[in-house]
Amino acid sequence: MSTEPPAAPPSLLRRYLDIPLIWKMAVALVLGIVAGLAINAAGVQERALPVLEPLGEIFLSLLQMLIFPLIITTLIVGVTSISPQRLGRIGGKIFLFYLITSAFAIAVGLALALAVSPGSGLQMPGEADETAEVPSVVETLVGIVPANPFEALVEGNVLAVMFMALVFGLALTYMMNSDDERAQDLGMFLRKGTDAAADLVFRVVRGVLEYAPVGVFSLIAVVLADTGAEAIGPLLQLTAVVYGAIILMIVVYAVMLLIFRTPLGAFFAAAKDPMVTAFVTRSSNGTLPVSTAAAKRMGVREGVYGFSLPLGATINMDGTAIYVGAATVFVANVAGETLTLGQLATVVLVGVLASVGTAGVPGAGLVMLTMATQSVGLPMAPVALVAGIDALLDMARTMCNVTGDLVGTRIVASTEKGMLRAPGEEDEEDPERQRVSSPPAGTDPGAGEPGPSREDP
Repeated sequence: MSTEPPAAPPSLLRRYLDIPLIWKMAVALVLGIVAGLAINAAGVQERALPVLEPLGEIFLSLLQMLIFPLIITTLIVGVTSISPQRLGRIGGKIFLFYLITSAFAIAVGLALALAVSPGSGLQMPGEADETAEVPSVVETLVGIVPANPFEALVEGNVLAVMFMALVFGLALTYMMNSDDERAQDLGMFLRKGTDAAADLVFRVVRGVLEYAPVGVFSLIAVVLADTGAEAIGPLLQLTAVVYGAIILMIVVYAVMLLIFRTPLGAFFAAAKDPMVTAFVTRSSNGTLPVSTAAAKRMGVREGVYGFSLPLGATINMDGTAIYVGAATVFVANVAGETLTLGQLATVVLVGVLASVGTAGVPGAGLVMLTMATQSVGLPMAPVALVAGIDALLDMARTMCNVTGDLVGTRIVASTEKGMLRAPGEEDEEDPERQRVSSPPAGTDPGAGEPGPSREDP
């Protein structure tokens, strides 16, 4: 007989942590709606709201606390992940494609949301936040270059901090690839330190996301306790806008493929598996093996997809960009503010720059929305309403992200001689295999990318 004592049952905290975040957020959303409507019907707001409001305010403060550590660490790690030698012509094309489509996607999200205006007429309970003075476009552009980086951090100047992180990231990239052995060693040392700092920040992010269901429950309950069922309609409207914009983006992808004479039937027949996998798993990194198999079926050689797909999982966020654009308009409408042309341009710029580093961060969509909201001086409270439906929106935006990766891969392959195989041809004689380094056979295609392994937005 075994004398070993029976294993102790897992603690309540461990059981909570083991539940997938999507289910915790869904339960928090439903319970928040039920609790808010019940409080509103019973008319006990004076007793219930003082208990609920602090829980939601803590969540908003935690989100704001993460902004600048994430910007600094993830942008530096993201920029230094792409060496000038490795980028080459193929890498340069795919990198430019990802940045342009991300900018276009966030513009689509903004445009459709401005046309539909989700959130109009809905007001958050409590005192309205004091509206910050909106700077002109020229002041915004000049303000991107910080005279004092520490002042930019204290004042919450998101664009200035991003600029500073990009400059330091580029400088570190050239140190790492310098012919001077001393500079190269110091650069690698600093890169390891930055990588460690990014890992530390990601662990904090995961902890904050474990608290997110509590914050979402509290803030949704508070809003519905004050407004009744009025908030449900605007949230459904935002969901429709995001899904509609993603459908429109896929139509744009189809037009781009036709321009480069790619048969749509063959493309989507190969892409359907990674699209469905991304929708279900909500993870671009987790979909990489399926995306790789799809790229092979399209006839793309490893010299392209071996670099473009892992890079896309790192910086390409078309679906998330749509979400950020639409949700920022929602937040502005709830706050009763109208976004100026300069603010809209700022949202596009912040979204594109943030995508370079945060694509693999858990909850990246919510983090990017927080950055965009902060950058244009909007209040944070409406962001929590969006967080309540974040999981529902996340499925569609991840599917769009992965589709964009495959579209870029197929288009770039069609512009490079010898990068597309004939039907039935093997990929053994890849004439460009050495141009862009790719992961060794039998490993995760994303493993070759520097930086910590992370879940998708």
